[in-house]
Amino acid sequence: MKLLSKNIDKKSYGSYTLVAEEAEDMWHAYNLINNEDKLRSSSIRRIKTETSAGLTSTSRVHFTLTIAVKSLDFDTQASVLRVKGTNIEENQYIKMGAYHTIDLELNQKFTIIKNEWDSVSLERIEEACDPTKTADLAAVVMQEGLANVCLITPSMTLVKAKIEMNIPRKRKGFCANHDKSMDKFYERIIQAFLTHINFDVVRAIIIASPGFLKDQFFDYMNSYAVRTTNKILLDNKQKFLLVHSASGFKHSLKEIFDEPTLANKLSDTKALGEIKALDSFYQMLKNEPSRAFYGYKHVEKANEADAIDVLLISDSLFRSKELSERKKYVSIVDKVKENNGQVKIFSSLHVSGEQLMQLTGIAAILRFPMNELEDDELDDSVSESEASERPDERTMEVVDEPEPVIVPKALPVKQNQQQAKKVKAKKNFNSKIGDYDDFDKYDYYDDDY
Repeated sequence: MKLLSKNIDKKSYGSYTLVAEEAEDMWHAYNLINNEDKLRSSSIRRIKTETSAGLTSTSRVHFTLTIAVKSLDFDTQASVLRVKGTNIEENQYIKMGAYHTIDLELNQKFTIIKNEWDSVSLERIEEACDPTKTADLAAVVMQEGLANVCLITPSMTLVKAKIEMNIPRKRKGFCANHDKSMDKFYERIIQAFLTHINFDVVRAIIIASPGFLKDQFFDYMNSYAVRTTNKILLDNKQKFLLVHSASGFKHSLKEIFDEPTLANKLSDTKALGEIKALDSFYQMLKNEPSRAFYGYKHVEKANEADAIDVLLISDSLFRSKELSERKKYVSIVDKVKENNGQVKIFSSLHVSGEQLMQLTGIAAILRFPMNELEDDELDDSVSESEASERPDERTMEVVDEPEPVIVPKALPVKQNQQQAKKVKAKKNFNSKIGDYDDFDKYDYYDDDY
């Protein structure tokens, strides 16, 4: 991210003018821009013009406008941030209050205006404009027929390519088809490497798979580089690290970062720091549960007692549409820093950030045990269970409903006529004489006497 200018007053009101230079910079812009902020940038709009003769024509006009932000949409694959809002400055091409969408792209200048720049936003700008923060880690997690080529930045984990192929099974005496398919599979992964990975920036490339698949791929890649005289692969051979993983899916990255040999080589990356912090929280929750809590209610109580040593919080909580919701999390972060505590802001696009969101998005490791928080949790759970079992105490007027009237099902006309004929025939048949007559079962005969 390139900082062009800033204008902030003593009350933290002001603006920053920035230019996004990389895909990760768009992610930072997505986290910086909130609802009701003001955004100024260039945009394109179709304008209809009518001549004196009554003819109309349309043209695309480039202009600069300022909008009050209403909603945002970030496309991670295209690295495009779409910001929708209403125009708040007079413009010859768009009316005041009219809706317009600005598409922020790479290398496009934009200005963010906030009524109050909080500490979290300022820290993110400082991090984004730091030239040493680069996407210095790549990884491919694979299994037979599936591979995910990922680019791991300090704030994101991007799946740049997903390779899927049907690999025939090995059969006794018929392994040729399997081997040919695996060679094609390996070659497609190599092409994805060369297309999506900048070897001048990336410091390490992780190859992970179950079993010996990673070793077979590495041997094939070396032979491919020698056969094709690919200088990029030959010069960066030492950057590849082979690690075990349970599967070829993206979530296996957490297991990869837990590898001790890998942790020593990548100790200064932010992604690994988040993994370590989350593992420390799980260990504390297992061994000393009175020093590890999650959820806003318990973390806020621990913060009031100045007990938080390490705060784990997801960046998605700062993107809330409610200003009051964002401010309460910012206040927790500020107070933890004032008390010399550590704050780990997790990216929701990292595997560790996804796991933290399963724990409400906020957790804390305390300096000392707080058993009263455990009691509060127990009381809350009992009250909630009792409240769920307890019927609603509001008085409701009971109205006696009339009993439903059972209406016999109407028969079709033809079926009704046939049934009437049968009843009539049965009623007029005289069993004494074996024929139809006018007698019925109440008539008497001489034989009855």
